[in-house]
Amino acid sequence: MAIFRAVYNILWGDIINIPLPGGSSLGLSLLVLILVPAGIYFTIRTRFLPFRMFPEMLKVTLENNRKTEREGISGVQALIVSTACRVGMGNLVGVVAAISAGGAGSVFWMWVIALVGSSTAFIEATLAQIYKEKDPLYGGYRGGPAYYIHHLFIKKNSLRKHSVVAVLFALSGLICWCGISQVIGNSISSSFENAFRVPPIYSTAVLVIIAAVIVLRKNATVKVLDIMVPIMAACYFFITIFIIVKNAGQLPAVFERIFAEAFGLRQVVGGGIGAVIMNGAKRGLFSNEAGSGSAPCAAAAADISHPAKEGLLQALGVFIDTLVICSCSAMIMLLTPQSMTEGLEGMDLLQTAMQYHLGEFGVIFIAVILWLFSFSTFLGILFYARSNVSYLFGDNWLSQTLYKVLALIMLFIGGLAAYQFVWDLGDVGVGLMTVFNMIALIPLAPKALEALRDYEKNEMKKR
Repeated sequence: MAIFRAVYNILWGDIINIPLPGGSSLGLSLLVLILVPAGIYFTIRTRFLPFRMFPEMLKVTLENNRKTEREGISGVQALIVSTACRVGMGNLVGVVAAISAGGAGSVFWMWVIALVGSSTAFIEATLAQIYKEKDPLYGGYRGGPAYYIHHLFIKKNSLRKHSVVAVLFALSGLICWCGISQVIGNSISSSFENAFRVPPIYSTAVLVIIAAVIVLRKNATVKVLDIMVPIMAACYFFITIFIIVKNAGQLPAVFERIFAEAFGLRQVVGGGIGAVIMNGAKRGLFSNEAGSGSAPCAAAAADISHPAKEGLLQALGVFIDTLVICSCSAMIMLLTPQSMTEGLEGMDLLQTAMQYHLGEFGVIFIAVILWLFSFSTFLGILFYARSNVSYLFGDNWLSQTLYKVLALIMLFIGGLAAYQFVWDLGDVGVGLMTVFNMIALIPLAPKALEALRDYEKNEMKKR
């Protein structure tokens, strides 16, 4: 436990503190020190891709990206799977927690980090496409960081079957996703108990049974997510638009508050500017998952005509997650009178805000949308796990099925009780994934940049 706690503190704790005016300080964790500079570097190297190529991201989303009709999933389907994982409880409660701790100004820094992170998402998704392999079990393709890390450290004709760093990444991912499964189970059972007074044992049992029916079938996951993710995201988006229109008169004051608190003298003088910046930055980084190596596991499965196209789709996924879904949660919170939410946190705070806007329907809506967000995340992470299980244990159904059963058990346990150690285990897993992924991402980035240049030179000019 002492070793585990030490690793947790190295990854997530503030290892550098920069003094700021007013007695505040800017605490920087190892992951922030890795991801933010890397995101800025990739943004410059891609010639500010998030701004320059945004119209192209939309065009690629709307076109038919499947190269053949027989192999793999489409580029948009890979985007849907990664969006299912990005859009989870963090987009609801996590954003509310960031605003509670860092104020409205956290929202601005969340947006900034999303713009930076989308370049990182482009690089890792494009590399996943470049180094993908045929998938003999599920059909189509597989890949992700474990595979491009392998190509970085193991020469083509080497007898070695595994790279140490790739193995560490794959193990970190499987540990992380087991931890997340427990968190998902707990989140869903808690929200249903609060909204409908349903005992956790019943909501958890139904959840696990539905999940088992889907994940234990060969290729049902993508089909379910194809229907589920667009519906849940659209419902949440349109409900938020309704709330915004209903409170349109308050919008100028809300945006004034966001920008004032992001740079405001009150926060500097009061010693809170560090909390404003870091809460927004951390929420942006770990909500959109850019750099963690999760989304490339889905990106590699896409059957698409050019690697850079999948990179553009995954870069758009960061925008969808942070600039759309997270901003929806922020607006729900900021359009609620502060007197009503004072002293509340987590689901209680969010449900109170929704009750203010929509009455009892708001409480029910949040419980249902949290169920959908969390359940889709569970399906998505088991899709991610496929390629990592194959890399570690080879192509066999036994190892694939055993990992799925383990995740289902963790989902059930989480629904009945919250174990802080398992929550922290998930955090350590995603932190280690990020470290191992970034070891390969920077040296391999020229390959992705070459693919981007080729796409701009040959693919875009054909139109």
